[in-house]
Order: sequence, then C-alpha cells, then structure tokens
Amino acid sequence: MANRHSVLVVDDDDALRTALLEQLQGGEFAAVEAATLAEARSHIAAAQTRFEVMLLDVSLPDGDGRDFCRKLRQDGIKTPIIMLTASAEETDVVRGLDSGANDYIAKPFRLNELLARMRAQLRNFEQSADAAIAIGPYVFHPADRLLLEHGRTRRIRLTDKETAILKFLCRAGDSPVTRQILLNEVWGYNAAVTTHTLETHIYRLRQKIEQNPATSRLLVTEGGGYRLNVGGRPSFHPLYETQG
Repeated sequence: MANRHSVLVVDDDDALRTALLEQLQGGEFAAVEAATLAEARSHIAAAQTRFEVMLLDVSLPDGDGRDFCRKLRQDGIKTPIIMLTASAEETDVVRGLDSGANDYIAKPFRLNELLARMRAQLRNFEQSADAAIAIGPYVFHPADRLLLEHGRTRRIRLTDKETAILKFLCRAGDSPVTRQILLNEVWGYNAAVTTHTLETHIYRLRQKIEQNPATSRLLVTEGGGYRLNVGGRPSFHPLYETQG
C-alpha cells in the first residue's frame, strides 16, 4: 500500500481533535495530534517527522496559532497550513492569511470540505518551486529539474521530459504506469511519438540515476510500463525550504 500523506492536527478541543484523527487515519492521510503549540513544536522538530499539511487552530492554551504560523514561515517552513477558527469574520480571515496560512476554515465545518481543501493545498504545493520529493537516495526538485543525492554534493540535472516522467511516476506511487499512459501524459496525444521515444528517455534517465544502469533497481520495468521502486509512494517533503 502506498504511503499516506502526513498531517499535523493542532487543536486544544479534545473532541474535535479525536474526531479528526479517527476520520483522517482511515483513508489517504496519516495524522499526528498536538493539543498545544509546545507539542506541535516538538513534533516538527523531530528529525523523522515530515508533515505534508498542517491543520492549525487559532486559539491555543499557550499562544495564538497565527503567530505560530508566522514564526514557521520566518523559519523557512513551507508546509501548507490551513487555519481552524470559531470565527469567520473577515478581519480574522485576513489576519490568518497575512500570517502565512494557505487557507482558512471556520468551525463547525464538514469533513468532506476540509479534505477537499487539504487535497487542493497538496496539489498546489506539488506544483510550486518549494516542492521536494524523496525518491530512493535522492531528493527530487521538480521546479528546478534537479535531483540531489542524500549525503553528497552530487547534483543531477534533468531534461524537461525526464522531469515530467519522474513527476508522473511519483504520483503513481507503487503502481506501474503503462508505456502508453506515460506517453500520453508526457508527450500528449501525438501520433508521431512512439514507445521507442519513451524507452530512449527511460534509458537516459537510468544512466543518470541508477547505480548500475544495466540492472535497474530504482526505475524498474513492470506491468507493461515502469514504476519507481521506493517501497511505496515517494515521500513528499514540503517542510523545509529547498536549496536550488
């Protein structure tokens, strides 16, 4: 099963927080909870934690969520943040957005609306210059057409088509993508482009990213197409400002 999107839920309303966690855990999201800003800081500081979206209450026992959001932005943390508030007054909404929040939703809210907003923020972030995706030993920066190797200074420059191929395979997670679908997605419905064109690009991409291109372990052939072999959906890392 593909990895789920990691979410940090920061709210001091125990009943709401518990309900959100129960609803989120059963689907495409994996949620971590915090009842205070201090707990949220602890989760964010944990080296193993990379949150892809944050739900942040405005009024918390140890501070204002908007001030916390502003501090996160000053620290270079780019995680999409949706503010949760009991007030839908225009001045409150504006103050929340001015603090660096991506969206604002008033309580009580419908879960389906919240999920739709979370998905929208994830899509927007994936297309932004700040997006970074962990693929095996690399961190992939689609906007810069660049792969950085973990623990090394090696930088692998990609072409537009190589970047598009990796982006689509990332979205597919651990499911193989057929050659025809990949052709249509990357080149469009162009009758002049054949599977040989795709195979040539895959060959060149493997020359760049595989330790041994003759024995592909990262970009594998499977199911009449290709798949990224990273043990699930490639990890989406929006927490830190990218270094281009």
